[in-house]
Amino acid sequence: MTLLRIYGVARTRAFRALWIAKELDLDYEHVPIEIGPAGARKADYLAINPNGRLPAIDDGGFVLWESLAITLYLAKKHGRLYPTTLEGEAKAWQWTLWSVQEVDRGVNIWSLHAIRLPPADRDPQRLAEALKVLEGPFRVLEGTLADRPYLLGEDFTVADLNVSAVISRAIDMDLSATPRVGDWLKRCLDRPAARAARALREQADAKTSVEVTRAIARHNRL
Repeated sequence: MTLLRIYGVARTRAFRALWIAKELDLDYEHVPIEIGPAGARKADYLAINPNGRLPAIDDGGFVLWESLAITLYLAKKHGRLYPTTLEGEAKAWQWTLWSVQEVDRGVNIWSLHAIRLPPADRDPQRLAEALKVLEGPFRVLEGTLADRPYLLGEDFTVADLNVSAVISRAIDMDLSATPRVGDWLKRCLDRPAARAARALREQADAKTSVEVTRAIARHNRL
């Protein structure tokens, strides 16, 4: 019997929850709810996540929202990819919170105005501003990876999953100024579980109408 449900179309931040579920080889049901009035704003979903945002999970009756809280919870619950020391746990939280604060919005803006929006809707100024905002954080990431293959050391952990999932669309960005970031991101996204989750997202992207993409940019002020 499947106890874990993951709500949210793979094009959204549900991508992160789907990746960790595949990484942990969990038995789960994917409920591909869309954004907006026809999906995440409907009363039945608002009863799960009153914020009307994606994703959320129901893990045998335990409901949790916020994608990176979900990944941390599942990794710790199942005892894989989660640091075994208090210090390692703190570093995983550090990088997870850093990714939301420093790079999430910039990569989303870049992705929309470089690739996802129709060419006529793209704003070169917003694109340039996003790249400028990302310069500093990507240098921080580059420096951290100077003496290690992954954020916490020799092994891939939930810290790497969270940060690389947040910036995953930057795989199409010119990262020549930060080559270690580019190599690390490729290592993370080439993992079998990541490739499977990316395939789901690519399918969802292909089905996304121009109107929905415009709504994403408008609603999130991107």
